[in-house]
Amino acid sequence: MRAEYGGDADLAEDWLADGWEPLLRNWIELATRAGIAEPNAMVLATVELTDGGPRPASRTVLCKGLSAEGVTFYTNYESAKGAHLHAVPYASATFVWPKLGRQVTLRGRVDQVSSAATTAYWRSRPRNSQLGAWASHQSRAVASRAALDQALADVTARFEGVEQIPVPADWGGYLLRPEQIEFWQGRRSRLHNRIRMTLPDGPAALATARIERLQP
Repeated sequence: MRAEYGGDADLAEDWLADGWEPLLRNWIELATRAGIAEPNAMVLATVELTDGGPRPASRTVLCKGLSAEGVTFYTNYESAKGAHLHAVPYASATFVWPKLGRQVTLRGRVDQVSSAATTAYWRSRPRNSQLGAWASHQSRAVASRAALDQALADVTARFEGVEQIPVPADWGGYLLRPEQIEFWQGRRSRLHNRIRMTLPDGPAALATARIERLQP
């Protein structure tokens, strides 16, 4: 079940000369042009604090914002990931495009975005997505699919005739501010290209960035 990688130019340190964000944006655009579904999907890993000690937890979310400050995603603040980030405000996010033989991992602090940013994104969402956010108490148990469908029917009736559905109080965005970003490119004989950028003074501080090639 192994794939053989290679064919395009080798990932080089100077690809990060303008920072990590332009290169990540370029790779997402390449994935989009390649016809990859959800090219902005990323696996988000958080830390759950349990009686038995910290435990990792991961799930796939969609990146809905990309800037020199970091990557932004939206969710229910009272979901499992929201609870994890409230307790331990650090996370790792990995974009994976097997078809291209490339992936990118970002690690760093996570902060809630401003209410203005959340509202702006909320208003860009389809109405059905807004209704779904109101209907779902994300990560909580539900008695049945029928109960979930009924919850959607209830909020649909509640907001019938309301032109602009308000943002739920427990819903909004998070910004992952990377302290480390690793770009991975598959190569033959498993000698993959791995280049890591470390930003000791914050995601936008290119002057102090350290760029290292890692062994595969």
